[in-house]
Amino acid sequence: MTINLISGPRNISTALMYSFAQRKDTKVVDEPFYAFYLNIHPNLDHPGGKEVLESMSVDNSKVISNIEKLKAQFEVVFLKNMAHHHIGLDWDYMKNFKNVFLIRDPKQLIASFAQVIPNPTLQDIGLKEELDIFEFAQENCAHQPIVIDSNTILQNPTKGIALLCEKLEIPFTDKMLSWKKGPIPEDGIWAKYWYKNVHDSVGFAKQSTSERSLHDHCISLYNEALPYYQKLSENALRL
Repeated sequence: MTINLISGPRNISTALMYSFAQRKDTKVVDEPFYAFYLNIHPNLDHPGGKEVLESMSVDNSKVISNIEKLKAQFEVVFLKNMAHHHIGLDWDYMKNFKNVFLIRDPKQLIASFAQVIPNPTLQDIGLKEELDIFEFAQENCAHQPIVIDSNTILQNPTKGIALLCEKLEIPFTDKMLSWKKGPIPEDGIWAKYWYKNVHDSVGFAKQSTSERSLHDHCISLYNEALPYYQKLSENALRL
């Protein structure tokens, strides 16, 4: 089975990847299409962008081929993907995967993202792309897509992860609720720029910074992004 997590940035997607990495039956893969995305958007200024391009294939067909090889070796393959990395990508690759869409209140998402990239755009946060991909999955994929809000997991990690496992039709294990501090081998080379909170954590926990206010220049982006979040939220799992 391949679980294809599609998320926006500054969500708990990395924590969810760490959660699935605790399963003995699972191999996790961190943002396999990141280099592909940066290669077709050469003007983007991402921390460590040059390192990403040098360390990963920019050929999406090779990336997909590598995923297929992992499927032959592991019972479960968990892909952590960013929605905006799918711009220019052929979405047919996910037709037989179990696709999970992780969402977060865009106010929290934008406020967090702006700490690293000060002037984020709608493309940067990926919410429009996430809705577009969700609608594609509804119509074209073998399994109906699953939507879960990060706040649902943070509200009650045990119930939230157990509910997600139930919808994925895999057994829940409480090993998914905690991990050791520090990186994991599957981290992308960009981890040093983005993963500090996860590396300092031992489980799912709401960050004290999640209630930070938006900068004035981000308010218009929030207003633009909110309808996409609301539409996805209509389909989200409830505890």
